Order: sequence, then C-alpha cells, then structure tokens
Amino acid sequence: MNTEQLERIRTGKGFIAALDQSGGSTPKALLQYGVKEDSYANEEDMYVLVHGMRTRIIQSPSFNSQYILGAILFENTMDRKIEDQFTADYLWEKKGIVPFLKIDKGLADLDDGVQLMKPNPDLDDILTRALERHIFGTKMRSVIKQASPTGIKKVVEQQFEVAKQIAAKGLVPIIEPEVDILITDKAAAENILKEELRHHLSALDQDVKVMLKLSIPSEDNFYSDLMKDPHVVRVVALSGGYTQAEANEKLTHNQGLIASFSRALAQGLTSTQSDEEFNGILSTSIQDIYEASIK
Repeated sequence: MNTEQLERIRTGKGFIAALDQSGGSTPKALLQYGVKEDSYANEEDMYVLVHGMRTRIIQSPSFNSQYILGAILFENTMDRKIEDQFTADYLWEKKGIVPFLKIDKGLADLDDGVQLMKPNPDLDDILTRALERHIFGTKMRSVIKQASPTGIKKVVEQQFEVAKQIAAKGLVPIIEPEVDILITDKAAAENILKEELRHHLSALDQDVKVMLKLSIPSEDNFYSDLMKDPHVVRVVALSGGYTQAEANEKLTHNQGLIASFSRALAQGLTSTQSDEEFNGILSTSIQDIYEASIK
C-alpha cells in the first residue's frame, strides 16, 4: 500500500471521480456523451471510444489534484494508455490523482429485495494485475431495493468477505452497498445497512483499512459515526441518479461526506464540443462538486 496515497485519500480535500462504467453501462455513458450505438461496430470499437472520452476528461486542465483525490477506472481502462503511460501511472505521476479499479462483474438478479454481486472467480488474478498496474484500491457495487433485513445482511456479508480478500492483497477496498434513491423505504433500509456495516467493521482485523461508498442518506449526517471508525479511510457518496445539482445540494448537508460521482460528473459533456467548451463545462462541474464535498 502506498502510504502517500493513503494519506491523500484519508485527509485530502476534494472528491473521487468515478470513470468506471463498464459492460452494459458503457453504451449509456457513450450515449450521454453524444455517441450513438450505431457509431461502433463491436465491443473493441466501443471501448476505444469510451477510452477516448475518459482520456479527454483526465487530460482536461481542470481534472487535477487541487480538486480530485482519486479516480475509479475499470479493467479495460486500466490496461490502456494515455500518452504512452498506463492510465493509473498517468493519473498518479502526471496528475497526482490516486487510481482505483472497479472489480465487480455486475449485479445478480433481484432476490430478497437486493442485488448481490455476481460471482467473480478471477478476482485474485485481477487483483494481481491491479498491483502490477499500480492501483491503490478497488470498488465493488451491490444494490439495495428494499428495507429487507435478511437481504441487506447478505449484501454486507458478501461485500466484507470480498473486501478481506482485497485487503489481504495490499489494496484498499471501497465497499459500495448502494441504496436505491427511489425506494419508498430508503430511510429504513439505511438504518438496517448502518447497523450491518457497524457490525462487520467491528469484526475486522486491526490493520484492515476500507472505504465506504454510500447513497446520500435521507437523514443528514447519518453516517458521521462510521467516518470515525478506525478501519474507515473515507466515506464517499454516489450520485445514484440524482442530477448533479440535486446531488451537490444534498451533499452539502452531510459534513465529511465527499462525492464519488459518475454520471453527475460527466453531465453536459459531449463528443462534439470544442476543447474550450468541453473543458469549461467540466471545470464548472468539478468546482461545484468540490465545493459540495468540502462543506
């Protein structure tokens, strides 16, 4: 584990950029960027286009360590280069931004009010490659769609089981049990989730460090006590389908909670924009998300 990167994530001012759409979500990310599905013939063409989009974001002057602490990549991006450097090396060496990797294989079908992560038999190999590519930490997502005590228990158990495997490799896992922002019993689900998180954190070995990526809570400062847990490096928030303005506004009411936005970060960016226009929109977004994160 890189201690300089750990300290930056633990104490730095800023937010984490999520550039990790993969698989089925990549066409949606490209469509938001103004690239239609008939613009590419196969998966490789699609990934070349999405890497071009991410490269444009990463190389933008406003995408820098003054505002951004870390960036989450996905496997395909980790294995591609920016200016002859692997993406993670470019992020850290040129930009001073800590690289993370999305390691889950997507969501299983809805069962007991939740979607667990799909099985990931190649995880150990992925983690070994992540270390070779100088990745600092990982991210994995499950989804909670109902205040189901048994379902939420399963989600958190699975997340921590995988997190221990990741931490044993020397990487810092971001545990992401997303609560769907549209469900009617969101606050009740968050209550159950917090208790499960607290329980599993208390059972970790002393030297294990994790991060938590959570939906912005219904009750302001609801996760403040988790931020004080000695195992928790940082608690970050996903935008979860809120617009950038909505997510930023809600974030400002949660002291210590910082953004880890994906769609909300890329909102308004399109492939047809001039560099000046693209960089201007991205700069405004980055500054707004930064301001919401440090309040």
